[in-house]
Amino acid sequence: MRILSWNLNGVRTIPQYHPWNTFKNWDAILKELGADIICFQEIKSSRAAIGRDIALPDSFHSFFSFPATKGGYSGVAVYTDTRTATPLKAEEGLSGGLQPKPPLSSEERISTSYPAAHELDLVPDADEQTPNDLLSLDLEGRALVLDFGLFVLINLYCPNEGSDARFPYKMNYHLMLQERVRGLIAAGREVVVLGDLNVCAAPIDHCDGHLPSNASTFWDHAARVWMRDWLAPTGPLVDVLRRFWPDRKGMFTCWNTKISARETNYGTRIDYVLVTPGLIPWVKAADIQPSIKGSDHCPVFVDLYDEITTDAGENLVLCDLMHMGVDSAKREPPRLAVKYWPEFQGKQMLMSNFFTKRGAEVLAPPPPTASADALSPLATAFNALNEQPQPVSVEEQSASKASQLSSSSQPDTEPSLSQSPILPASTQAPFKQSQDSHEKSHKRPSTGTSTAAGASEPKKLKVGQSKLSSFFTKPTTAPTAPTNAPPSNRAGSWSSTEIIDLCEDSEEIQSSPLPTITSEIRLPPDNNNNKPTSSQGSRENGNRNGKVGGAASSWSAVFMPIPPPLCTVHREPTKEFRVNKPGPNKGKTFYLCARPVGPGYDKGRYERLREEVDHQYKCNFFMWTSDAKREVMRAGGGGGGVAGVARQGTRE
Repeated sequence: MRILSWNLNGVRTIPQYHPWNTFKNWDAILKELGADIICFQEIKSSRAAIGRDIALPDSFHSFFSFPATKGGYSGVAVYTDTRTATPLKAEEGLSGGLQPKPPLSSEERISTSYPAAHELDLVPDADEQTPNDLLSLDLEGRALVLDFGLFVLINLYCPNEGSDARFPYKMNYHLMLQERVRGLIAAGREVVVLGDLNVCAAPIDHCDGHLPSNASTFWDHAARVWMRDWLAPTGPLVDVLRRFWPDRKGMFTCWNTKISARETNYGTRIDYVLVTPGLIPWVKAADIQPSIKGSDHCPVFVDLYDEITTDAGENLVLCDLMHMGVDSAKREPPRLAVKYWPEFQGKQMLMSNFFTKRGAEVLAPPPPTASADALSPLATAFNALNEQPQPVSVEEQSASKASQLSSSSQPDTEPSLSQSPILPASTQAPFKQSQDSHEKSHKRPSTGTSTAAGASEPKKLKVGQSKLSSFFTKPTTAPTAPTNAPPSNRAGSWSSTEIIDLCEDSEEIQSSPLPTITSEIRLPPDNNNNKPTSSQGSRENGNRNGKVGGAASSWSAVFMPIPPPLCTVHREPTKEFRVNKPGPNKGKTFYLCARPVGPGYDKGRYERLREEVDHQYKCNFFMWTSDAKREVMRAGGGGGGVAGVARQGTRE
């Protein structure tokens, strides 16, 4: 039996990667993973947004935990093979406070007691306040607890310390997890804790852990100290992967894909499979799967023996201890399973049902209109005002007659006055005049040459009015570039520059096209000050085709990309990034060194010691795109100016 854990970084992003995009449905993807129990973290969805294909695959029972308030964030899921691993019980969360409707009975619960806030030494927040109820720590959809008989499995997505304000929440969640596991062990249960714990257990699990500056301060972080003390030999749980690979370096499970860290294996190990010592005899193998793509994490797995023999000579069979006998496929999953959701049982109306056409439905007759006697005094005065005759000009009368004659020859599909709503006699004349004038204004001009037949002459420009195209044509006296060096050739030589979208939000990475024009772009001056050639002069002083060609050339110059500057150390073309973090610089673009990151890459003088810098990786070059454009225009459109200032654009 295989148990697999994988942080998906969004369940809807997996089908966008190969080979997952070659499978016809989600059930086929789960089968390809080849595990009996599949635990996902950070699914980033909600109960309303999850589709039936993902929520209810044919070959698996499914269990979900979504955030209570923040949709499309966090969330965990467990899929169990219906033939080999149907759980006996299931709960959502660690505190015991998250309950379905109706709540779980005592027979349906996994534990008889749950952690309490007053029993834990919780970390206070900035206001020196601690949670009074652990349920507040359980509202982000971060844990599922399933009972398989032989062991209790806890699928986790522990909080990330994105800021100092989140540090108390992270530590308190760890303390609640530790207390829940302690209670299960005290009740005589074997426990499997797996998932994304968002903490490194040792310096060997960090890409910069070998550097002296990092190793000296590694244990200053409270979460790392907690993790170290929770694991064997001092704690109750065993890190299965380190037990099989005690000295293996580079066994990382998470990489920053925004800076291409996976290419050089510059990552961390924050995904684990932890078990109690009683399950060690069942463990056959454990490893990571870095070759599987689709997320910024890779899967980790543990394989269990089908049967073992104890020291006393007793033969134990895994399926028997998990209560998966011959008729196990017919056993129903616990009530937390998705198959019991009303929306997937046909008991809940879908929104699409409200927009389908009913065959036997008969429209009700319209309500009777109010009589003239029942009109209010204000309505009576308004009708009297409309009954007053209004002057009509001779042109309007002739236009009305012409429109009536033309409307008589129109097809029956056009609405006529007889098909319009019945109006009082006092308002029919104004309505008819407005309708005639509306029809006249919407008449298409006749194709004939006669003006009286309705042909419209082209609109003439007023005195002093310019055409829009005149703003993009070069003056006739201005020198032009030689024809043997068109701007398109220069732009083509830089088209290989890779544009990457930089997003500060680690939970959602999306690429978006960079803007090709900003308010700071101006037409670059020409490098050639010679007089125009005879062919160019004939075009500029000639016919209309020359003006169109000049406008097209000007547009090409406006949208022409600039050459990427060269980085400081390697003298290689840089890559363009965009700021997505909210703030005054959001939307701006900038250039960084194009080389991938790696151990000892240059983060800057204040973040990396000079003696620890490895120059084979990314250097600390930085330049705003607006500055690079100014240098290009200052140099007359050439690339030498940008490369010349590269030494001044580094970050220190």
